[in-house]
Amino acid sequence: MEQQREAGSIGMWVFLVQEIMFFGGLFLAYAIFRAKFPEAFAAASNHLDWHLGAVNTVVLIVSSLTMAMAVYFAQTGKRRPQVWSLVATMILGATFLGIKAVEYAEKFRDNLFPGATFEWKDAGDPNQVQIFYWIYFAMTGLHALHMIIGLGILAYLILFAWKGRYTPEYHAPVELTGLYWHFVDIVWIFLFPLLYLLGRHLEAGGGH
Repeated sequence: MEQQREAGSIGMWVFLVQEIMFFGGLFLAYAIFRAKFPEAFAAASNHLDWHLGAVNTVVLIVSSLTMAMAVYFAQTGKRRPQVWSLVATMILGATFLGIKAVEYAEKFRDNLFPGATFEWKDAGDPNQVQIFYWIYFAMTGLHALHMIIGLGILAYLILFAWKGRYTPEYHAPVELTGLYWHFVDIVWIFLFPLLYLLGRHLEAGGGH
């Protein structure tokens, strides 16, 4: 059982390192283009609703806490609190995605999705602004996909936690899911200031 746990832990860390490198490439692309087009990126950032971004940041921080509680309750063999902690984490994750869906709907309504229908009416080169939105949708979309996968895993954990499968002797799936969930939360903690806050002072007004 211990060997199985160690193998699972190593596998998860290898996976997370690969994910860090993947997201790192996107962060690098953002840094390069932002350095090249600072005014356009600032103008585009002003059209993101930082209030929704801030709420989602709080939601994910709280979800990390509830996930950590789920791991603790699995380690100590407390089935009912473990289940409720997992349920709370899942609800918070779904809340994050719901808020993100509202935000995406606003961008589609305002024709700010990159492509043939993209329309930019404010100051700044539309082509440069569109690069910002390509990066925005790529990074937040991939993050949302990771969240959806996480919700699926949580549903699986809740089912087996309710059946009492996870005990002080066997709780590796909960621990590994905790690592994954914290990673996804940390990615967002980097995305929020980069996309929503950085450079807003360069472009007053406009947006939310």
